[in-house]
Amino acid sequence: MDGSMEPRTFDLVDCIVFIGMLGVSAVVGIYQAYRSRKNPDAVREYLVGSQNMSIFPISMSLIASYISGISMLGLPAEMYVYGTQLWNIIIADCFVSLTMAIVYLPVFYGLQITSSYEYLELRFNRMVRLMGSIIFIIKMLLYIPLVIYVPALAFNQVTDINLHMIALLVSIVCIFYTTLGGLKAVVWTDTIQMMVMFGSVITVAVLGTNKVGGVSEVWRRNVETGRIEFFNMDPDPTIRHTFWTVVVGNYLNWLATCSVNQAMVQRCLAMPNLKKSNITIMIMAAGIVTIVSLCCYTGIVIFAAFYKCDPVTTKQIRKPDQLLPYFVMEIARSIPGLPGLFVSGVFSAALSTMSTGLNSMSGVIYEDIIKPCLRKPISNVGASRIMKVIVVLMGIICVGLVFLVEKLSSLIQAGKSLSGITAGPLLGIFTLGMFFPFANSAGALTGGIISLNLVAWISFGTQAAISSGKIIFPVKPVSVDGCVETLKDTVGNLTDIVENTIREQPFFLYRMSYLWYTWVGFLTAILIGIIVSWITGPNKYKVGDIKLYTPIIHGFLRSKISRETYLPDT
Repeated sequence: MDGSMEPRTFDLVDCIVFIGMLGVSAVVGIYQAYRSRKNPDAVREYLVGSQNMSIFPISMSLIASYISGISMLGLPAEMYVYGTQLWNIIIADCFVSLTMAIVYLPVFYGLQITSSYEYLELRFNRMVRLMGSIIFIIKMLLYIPLVIYVPALAFNQVTDINLHMIALLVSIVCIFYTTLGGLKAVVWTDTIQMMVMFGSVITVAVLGTNKVGGVSEVWRRNVETGRIEFFNMDPDPTIRHTFWTVVVGNYLNWLATCSVNQAMVQRCLAMPNLKKSNITIMIMAAGIVTIVSLCCYTGIVIFAAFYKCDPVTTKQIRKPDQLLPYFVMEIARSIPGLPGLFVSGVFSAALSTMSTGLNSMSGVIYEDIIKPCLRKPISNVGASRIMKVIVVLMGIICVGLVFLVEKLSSLIQAGKSLSGITAGPLLGIFTLGMFFPFANSAGALTGGIISLNLVAWISFGTQAAISSGKIIFPVKPVSVDGCVETLKDTVGNLTDIVENTIREQPFFLYRMSYLWYTWVGFLTAILIGIIVSWITGPNKYKVGDIKLYTPIIHGFLRSKISRETYLPDT
């Protein structure tokens, strides 16, 4: 592609496809609200779907929730700009699902809790639970605005409609069906949206491959420019992506996102038994590996298509994150509805993640913050109404925070960096409780606070250094040799740009790969927690507490208890 033709814009068919997707989401919310209007246990219906949902919709919902629009736009851009090293995240994802099923999920399912942070009160005390809930809320308030921004960016690319107006539209639809229908509405809309996501990515990948000249030509062009790279085994932690940072670093980030996250616990508890919950997790892993691979493959297809005329260098788009929507409009000239399908796919990814986040936040804020403060119990209907109001308020706050997102670095790095701030500390606190019986509440509280502040300092310091140009990551080569002359004139002097970016190296921790942030928070929370627990007096454990610990250490606990005096009454 030489950029000689004007990309097409949205037409009537595209609008019908797109509006149809939003309409279906809204209808599902209304339908689920109508069905559950007479349910006597409104709170349990709203949060865990009365615990009678089937494997398929829950599996699709989990995939849709964790594959956001950030992945759909960010992964292709990563492949295009930095190469395929990040594709190895699928290796980490497989190990994460096994860890979830063996280590963490049995504890939550055995306790049958509505909020995952209720575990922290059972294991430690009320203050630790409150800290965990607040960290989760901070995470969602940092992450959801980024999720909203992504489809707005894509829609802006294909229609030129104001980005912030689009973000408002997405949020209104999402808040509407999440508020009305609760978890069941979220799960079933996620399922529909997941189908749209798969359909849009597969369509773009197939059409793009055909446009370039086949898979072999796509591969050849990427190999020629050094983009195909899977086994960079350099142990240097300051290199943005190596095999170790992507597989080992991302493993813990993904584990934290899935295993102790309120959204995961809600969905797994919506299953009738633990066996079905584990099956759901395995299906989720397979689905995530599939769609991540499709997104990464689409990235190398896009590069092959713009092999000799880079649209970022020629200023046809502002940011690499706009590459996929721009590419879709390039190949969609003779295919009515394709841009509408693609934008629907990106919106679907965003809506599923946002609805999951809002639904989870409403449960956490009500169960962990509001409910303990109530002087007298309120009815289930009253509690359900409070949670719906929370969804609306949190949605409004997230829309307001979208204005800050435009200042961040690439979508994938920004998403993982913001996630890492809270992911490591949270996973560290839960792991401290499940694996270390002697850990006490003082240790958990101290470890959580110190690790949260440490990772926040590193993450925000790094983002500031990137924004100011102090940190610049090496990128793969691009070319404009095949562009029409009018586009070549917009390129400017690339040599001067490169020379002027040579600056003094920033602080070491700011140069550390963003994929190690979760490890920093995780290890800090556990180490500080262990040290403080021993200093302040180790926790005393007994037979009745065994459900609070992961099954992996149950054998050790039983033998330990039998050697001491904590024997059950006979």
